[in-house]
Amino acid sequence: MKIERYQIEEHNTNLSQDHKRRFEFLAQDISRAEEIIQKLIKFQIAIPSWALGTGGTRFGRFSGGGEPGNLEEKMEDIGLLHQLNQSSGAISLHIPWDIPENAQAVKALAAQYGLRFDAMNSNTFQDQPGQKLSYKFGSMQHVDKAVRKQAVDHNIEVIKHGIELGSKSLTVWLSDGSCFPGQLNFRKAFENTLESLQEVYTALPDDWKVFVEYKAFEPNFYSTTVGDWGQSLLYANKLGPKAYTLVDLGHHLPNANIEQIVSLLLMEGKLGGFHFNDSKYGDDDLTAGSIKPYQLFLIFNELVAGMDAKGMDHATGLGWMIDASHNVKDPLEDLLQSVEAIMMAYAQALLVDTNALEYARQENDVVRCQEILQDAFRTDVRPLVAEARLRSNAAINPVQLFRELKVREKLIAERGLKTVATGL
Repeated sequence: MKIERYQIEEHNTNLSQDHKRRFEFLAQDISRAEEIIQKLIKFQIAIPSWALGTGGTRFGRFSGGGEPGNLEEKMEDIGLLHQLNQSSGAISLHIPWDIPENAQAVKALAAQYGLRFDAMNSNTFQDQPGQKLSYKFGSMQHVDKAVRKQAVDHNIEVIKHGIELGSKSLTVWLSDGSCFPGQLNFRKAFENTLESLQEVYTALPDDWKVFVEYKAFEPNFYSTTVGDWGQSLLYANKLGPKAYTLVDLGHHLPNANIEQIVSLLLMEGKLGGFHFNDSKYGDDDLTAGSIKPYQLFLIFNELVAGMDAKGMDHATGLGWMIDASHNVKDPLEDLLQSVEAIMMAYAQALLVDTNALEYARQENDVVRCQEILQDAFRTDVRPLVAEARLRSNAAINPVQLFRELKVREKLIAERGLKTVATGL
């Protein structure tokens, strides 16, 4: 399926009068409106290949039909998203779920959809069909050297696929850890993991990065071998200049100050990128901005300030990606909502009066500091984000157009009602 240009234009024409009124009303109070719009146009968020099917829990999965059954169909879905919002111009693959059978053909298809390949993701948290050795008791931390070598070889294979597709980074998330006291020698597990990561690091091309992702718990519940940002930073520092920490917003214990974490990682030059989602209790993988929109804004406030302090390009300086598993929503609608929430938080952060905030800090004016941040957060920036889409030939209201065009119904007609996406 492909959305035609005239369909987007008709949609925008129908909404143009109301949009113009709302945009002009907002823009008259924002001196940097044009600058912000240009930054929004440039900002792109990668879509993970595994987020295009209905997610699930250990209790069940309820497919909505029309899900992509192979890599090519997943790219088609991301192409549809990108047509609707022009902010989803990258795809992140998970291997072995999405091994490209013909790399050149896949690259050509990506170019057709206006997509590039973001970080490649390895998988040593599952046993695959035909796999010789099991990861039940860990992969890179495993007491058996042969299991560790199998995990290392897999990551090197992922790098090779990424090189063929034009990717420039590898994300490593390890479920390694323990469920019970005494099960694991913490020091030896760390040393084994570091040794394994060093072998993978050696295989990286000169212009590549490796992102070490952390998670506080799950599927191991007593200890995790890369359990928090400090452990990830420790690995990254020991590995070398091509290694960075990756922050998944759901991979923290409740009430963690994520905005402080990203500020310090940026300061150290070791923040590699993001997996955006939202949570109420743990790693809920909910739609970005659906539960804690103020936290998302505060994170972006630190990102903008920290990147500006280092002269980094907002759009390319870090890796931006969604990582969600939606159980009750249409996956494509969920992704459209997440991208919108991320763009809104970014726009709000760009509104912060940084000079006034710094002056208030120097004066220890706590009330004024809060007012400055909340003034930006409480600004309805949806017209700014919509204007950026309009100028990019995307839809003013992507979710509305998705439904008007009956995209899901057409995908079901093409692929069937009983299809289940590969991967998760």
